Amino acid sequence: MTNLVRMRVFFTFAAGYFLSYLYRTVNAVLSPDLTRDLALSPADLGLLTSAYFITFALFQIPLGLLLDKFGPRRVQAGLLIFAALGAAGFAVAQTVPTLILARALIGLGVSGCLMAGFKALVLWFPREKLPLWNSLYMVAGGLGAIVAATPVELALHVTDWRGVFWGLAGLTLLAALAIATLIPAPPADTNIPPPQESLTAGFKAIYGSALFWRIAPMTALCQGVYLGYQALWIGPWVREVQGLDRLAAANVVTSAAIGMALGYFLLGLIAEAARKRGIGPLTVGQIGMSLFLLVQLALLLRLPLPPAVLWGLFGAVGSASMMGYAFLSQTLPAYLAGRVNTAINMLAFSAAFLVQTGVGALVNELGLDGQIWGLALCLGAQAVVLAWGMLGR
Repeated sequence: MTNLVRMRVFFTFAAGYFLSYLYRTVNAVLSPDLTRDLALSPADLGLLTSAYFITFALFQIPLGLLLDKFGPRRVQAGLLIFAALGAAGFAVAQTVPTLILARALIGLGVSGCLMAGFKALVLWFPREKLPLWNSLYMVAGGLGAIVAATPVELALHVTDWRGVFWGLAGLTLLAALAIATLIPAPPADTNIPPPQESLTAGFKAIYGSALFWRIAPMTALCQGVYLGYQALWIGPWVREVQGLDRLAAANVVTSAAIGMALGYFLLGLIAEAARKRGIGPLTVGQIGMSLFLLVQLALLLRLPLPPAVLWGLFGAVGSASMMGYAFLSQTLPAYLAGRVNTAINMLAFSAAFLVQTGVGALVNELGLDGQIWGLALCLGAQAVVLAWGMLGR
């Protein structure tokens, strides 16, 4: 297989993941407009934004089956059409329930962007290189988060939040067309399960694995907190807790996104260098997740560092949880890759849903203190599952 084909596969799927992260994080900047136009409470805002995560999470199990059975090209091209419909629905919606429904449809439509890309990497790329290429693929999400921050804030000077979503709907349709037409057929021998395997055998192999339940909780919860704040609560935190104005807050959200993109890029390079020295991706990920907890502690203690620095570090080291995906993808058979990754992803996005709705409910009840308690509870829960993953054999 030529490198040209691999690069075409990589960049075409990465374009979809770029859009998925743009959708995921855009409400961190648009939240003041949504709150003003629709008279939203913090709890309403948390529920509205997290609707993306709950449909995303609920679709992960069937998504894994679809990816393993039909391949990433057909599945992802079809799903992106639903995302485009959801974006158009969000652009025209006039009530909160309609916005929630449209946001949920967007979540369904982009629910395969990461996992389809990971599956494609398993199919087209050398397996020993997966930690590197998984991390490079995630850089596309970081770029989407960057565009969702200050560029979107600036775009609001020429359009409104509805115009932003109309533009996203058009770009999503183009991404679906590109995946459907530019991706070749995958290699024939990497996606074939044993003839005797039943529909449930793969799930039993995954969910019956003690290793899965040692690695998945820390991976999923750290990723869930990372997603929950990156996609919504960074903006309100820096505006309300750290007292920044709207443009300055958008710039901090941008710094977190830049940190995320750089973090994924460096994570891949570090994982590849560690591999050559006999150090596995799990060790790299656990070190990074430990640093992620320290950054959150610094935020809670309000250390006298610029907000852009702290949240940039949050974006950079929070990326380390993705090493859990690479580790389990390398460990279990290739034909299970779709189901392995979506099994972790279901837990991660369920955690992100709980983070966004839970913090919103706390802010609704406690005001500014709700922000502090929300991050403190997230930090404590992550410490428990990280200790479980690191101390176990």
